[in-house]
Amino acid sequence: LWPASERGEFQLDWLDSHHTFSFGEFYDPAKVHWRSLRVLNDDRIGPSGGFPAHPHRDMEIFSYVDEGALEHQDSMGNKAQVTPGRVQLMSAGTGVRHSEYNPSDEASTHLLQIWFMPKAPGGAPNYQELNYTEKDRANQLKLLADPQGAEGAMTIRQAVRIYTATLAKGKELALPLNEKQGGWLQLVKGALTLAPSGQKIAPGDGCAIENETSPTAKASADSEFLWFVFD
Repeated sequence: LWPASERGEFQLDWLDSHHTFSFGEFYDPAKVHWRSLRVLNDDRIGPSGGFPAHPHRDMEIFSYVDEGALEHQDSMGNKAQVTPGRVQLMSAGTGVRHSEYNPSDEASTHLLQIWFMPKAPGGAPNYQELNYTEKDRANQLKLLADPQGAEGAMTIRQAVRIYTATLAKGKELALPLNEKQGGWLQLVKGALTLAPSGQKIAPGDGCAIENETSPTAKASADSEFLWFVFD
């Protein structure tokens, strides 16, 4: 378990950010990355706040908005708003600049900013979006990103699959995983218990799973989570 209480924290007048892995001023040699998962930041951006244009390269940058909206612009000419039910994936490749802002002057935005190290450096920068409905993930997994773009998912340049799900209280869901793979569960809302380990998961917690086959998650409250499978 990677508890929410042990994350690094960074605050500005417009930002409340919690870092699962070493990022910015937070450095823990035991928390640099897990497999190809390099950054997992839980950000709350205040009204009209945001990150001005800045560069990236050789990183797969996935944004998951839970509340509010995120306005994206980049040097490839893309401009979009990401809201609940829409996700974005930017492959930085050889280099890209982008900005991310909360377009509202009243409401805050809550998002998970998640970076994966690519399988190989370089390549042309790329930007993708995917829409899904609440029905798509109700008590089931919805595939958001996949190395081959399976099931209409976005294509990610790493051997990882990204899923989202909402699980009603009392429901149980099997999580695809074999003994050669690694799984990471990130809980956004609610409360889960994993089997067979019995591990309890609270909001903001991450749980890494290895050497297990087909674990399950059971909700003790209405829950929302992300599930990553690493080959």
